[in-house]
Amino acid sequence: MGRAHSARRAVVPLLIASTVMAALQWFQLVAFGGGSATPLVYTLVLVVNVVVTLAFPRVKWHLVRALQKYVVNPPVRLLLHLGLMPLGYALIETRGRVTGRPRRTPVGNGRVGDVFWVVAEHGERAGYVRNVRSDPRVRLRMRVGWRFRWVEGWATLHPELDPAQVQRRLSAWHPLRAFNAMQVQVLGSDLLVVRIDLAPTGQGERAPVRPAAALSPGPPHGRAVR
Repeated sequence: MGRAHSARRAVVPLLIASTVMAALQWFQLVAFGGGSATPLVYTLVLVVNVVVTLAFPRVKWHLVRALQKYVVNPPVRLLLHLGLMPLGYALIETRGRVTGRPRRTPVGNGRVGDVFWVVAEHGERAGYVRNVRSDPRVRLRMRVGWRFRWVEGWATLHPELDPAQVQRRLSAWHPLRAFNAMQVQVLGSDLLVVRIDLAPTGQGERAPVRPAAALSPGPPHGRAVR
């Protein structure tokens, strides 16, 4: 019942994100000219993606996971490590639940004050989400002031929160976050909200972090992102 409700709840945001991304392709055609083949193919791919997401989420997870693992994530991970990525992204480091080795995954930068929000595209299937369930201690490489640095945090999973609502609040007046939210909706198969309570950056990387279970799991609000 929970999964069925979650799937129904995800339909509208998925359709909206797909429609916006298709509309951007057609707008580019109208504004700058060119052939109609590219936006037509793009639109058909998005339609197929919606069908696969709703009917065969596990198949989609395997396809997107392979694409991200071998094509997208390696260069993005390197650029983030070097501090060369746009402001809308960050790098999360978890401990492998089997090997205990550090595992790093690019995510959208969802920092709001001392809390960092992530909407995991594949929910409990995502490797870093399963690592968090095993060991909630994480590190994030993100922009702090004018430079990138590592900040420790404590992660908790929140299936009771609506991923689309969290994304809307994070994306308000942040075009890069809005674009990332659309990507997550289109590429995702089973969205899940992850909350990370950050260590005070002024205390350094090894500052103690209190468990997020003692904190309010409410959706993002309050201070602007620094």
